[in-house]
Amino acid sequence: MSEPSQSPRIADLEREMSQLQMTSTGAQARLSEIQAEILQLRGMPAISPAWQRVQLARHPKRPHTVDYLQRLLPDFTEIHGDRAYGEDPAIITGFGTLAGEKVMIIGQEKGRDTKQKLIRNFGMPKPEGYRKAMRVMEMASKFGRPIITFLDTPGAYPGIDAEERGQAEAIAHNLREMSRLEVPVIVVIIGEGGSGGALALGIGNRVYILENAVYSVISPESCAAIIYRDSSKGELAATALKITAPDLMRLGLVDGIIPEPPGGAQDDYDRAAELLQLTLLSAIDELKRLSPEQLIDQRCDKFRQMGNFFTE
Repeated sequence: MSEPSQSPRIADLEREMSQLQMTSTGAQARLSEIQAEILQLRGMPAISPAWQRVQLARHPKRPHTVDYLQRLLPDFTEIHGDRAYGEDPAIITGFGTLAGEKVMIIGQEKGRDTKQKLIRNFGMPKPEGYRKAMRVMEMASKFGRPIITFLDTPGAYPGIDAEERGQAEAIAHNLREMSRLEVPVIVVIIGEGGSGGALALGIGNRVYILENAVYSVISPESCAAIIYRDSSKGELAATALKITAPDLMRLGLVDGIIPEPPGGAQDDYDRAAELLQLTLLSAIDELKRLSPEQLIDQRCDKFRQMGNFFTE
C-alpha cells in the first residue's frame, strides 16, 4: 500500500543521508537519527543508536589488532609467553616502529574465521595473557618505549581453568602496575571493550575510542539478563549503559574519538589505519615531553577523577 504523505519525507531523508555519507565521517550521529526516522516512517521498529554502534563494533569484517599492525608497524616483532605458565594467543604483544617512533604494542585479538577464533579464544584472554602483557609493559618501561594497547574483547575468559590460574589477581595486578609505568601509555578501544577484561589493558595517559567502538563494564546482553531478567533486551540495556563514543566522551571516560571512514572501519582498513596513526603520533609527541613522575601523576589523577560522588 502506498503512503503518499510519508514518501516525500522518506525521499528527502534518504537524499540527506546520501549527502552525509559522501561528505563527512563526523556525521554519524545524524545518520543514525535519519535511519531511525526512515524505519519509523515505514512502520518498522527503530534500532537505537547505541545498539547500532554495538553491531558495528561486532561487525565480522571490522579490522582487528592484526589488521592495524600490518598497516602501522611493518617491522612488528611478536613476543610470546608470560614466563610463568604459557602463551595466550588472545593477546598479541611485541615491538615495532610507528612512523619513526619505536613503540611497544599490546592488543587483544578475536580472530577472523572459525579456526582463528578458536585459537584466539574469541578474544577472551586468560591470566597468562595479562601476565604476558605486563611482562612486555615492564620491558617497554625499562627501555623507554611508549606503550600502545588495543582493546577488543567481550571480556576476560570466565572458564574454570582461568579462575584456577588466578584470573582476578592477574587483572588486578595489571591495574595496579599500569598506573606505575614510567613511559607514556596510550589506550585505543578499536572494537568491543568489555568489562575488566578490557580495563586490564586500559590504564593509560590517553584513552581513545574509535567512532563506532563501545566500552562498558558489562556486555548489553549480560546486563539485560541481570537487570531485566531477559538477555534479549540487550538493545535496551545498551542505551542505558551509555557505552557509545559520544556518551563516553561526555562522561569524561575517554580523551578523544577517532573518526572512521564513511560506513565504518570495516569498509576501508587503510583509511581507518591512517586516522588511527594520526591520533597515536599526536599523543606520543605530547606525552613524551612529560617526565616519568608527571606521566604517573597524570595517569593516576585521570582515573581518580572518574565517576560521580553523592553526599547526603
